[in-house]
Amino acid sequence: MTQPILLRVSNFKAYVWDVDDINILRSHHHICGILTGTLPHLSSQNIFLGLPLQLMPEEAVLLVENGIAALVDDPSAHRTPSESALKLWKEARLNDARQQIALTEEKGSIEASNPDRAMSENAKRKRKEREERRTRAKANATPSVPAENNPFPHPTSENPSQAVIGEGPDSAIVMPSGSYTVNIPASSSKLEWYVPHSNASLTVAREAGIWLYPSTLQERARCGVFRDLWEKGYYMGGGIKFGGEYLVYPGDPLRYHSHFVASVIEAPNAALRPMEIVAHGRLGTGTKKAHLLCEWNDETRVVSYLSVEWAGFG
Repeated sequence: MTQPILLRVSNFKAYVWDVDDINILRSHHHICGILTGTLPHLSSQNIFLGLPLQLMPEEAVLLVENGIAALVDDPSAHRTPSESALKLWKEARLNDARQQIALTEEKGSIEASNPDRAMSENAKRKRKEREERRTRAKANATPSVPAENNPFPHPTSENPSQAVIGEGPDSAIVMPSGSYTVNIPASSSKLEWYVPHSNASLTVAREAGIWLYPSTLQERARCGVFRDLWEKGYYMGGGIKFGGEYLVYPGDPLRYHSHFVASVIEAPNAALRPMEIVAHGRLGTGTKKAHLLCEWNDETRVVSYLSVEWAGFG
């Protein structure tokens, strides 16, 4: 039997940290979520984001109810490590950094010995552009930061073009000048002192105090509508920018535009003003979508749909 995907819960929000799990959720269960992490090497942080993937509460509820995922209280899963475990972890991390640096230097040596073979014309052009940018940056360099306020490693006294990472003289790594990218795993799963306890049902998670959704009629209605659309094969994303709860896609949002904006009506007797219908119709048509009014019946657990589109009159 396949192990459930672990949803790491922090502050009542569910996150996915494993790339393979994200791929499974998207490709096999049409659950998209939203990437919320930063990517240091990209300047447009509001466009390109990284791990973790944050799920809508409706997505998390559906996955747990279907046995696809389980909730984990992430803060309490991080135990205090022993000194010996912490020492072994630091040594492993430094050894991994040394190996990555050695591979980078080896690759640099090969390229330096045979630059014409190592680089294409496009790569040469990009290198020249980078060098020109560095030259301009040095010419416009800002004053140096005082030592006590500098967050970056200090140069060594023996070689001012080198920097040291690590703690103590025995674990230090001397890095020559130049650009190095050292990859550090972001997931806690392999840490010896990370002991997750999965909650396979919403009831257990609620009793443990880590998950409360859904707790109101509106939240139950959102979960019911989300599940019904999901079971019909649609992908859902947040629809607040278009005046609804969800954007409804016929396939993966990376390949398709949304066809509907869905608004959740929590009960058959819930009030709906005529101006709301007009506004939904105009906004949906203006963005080339139909607006779905999704009525939830909490007693029968059935969803009724009404599609609103703005039409011209001749």
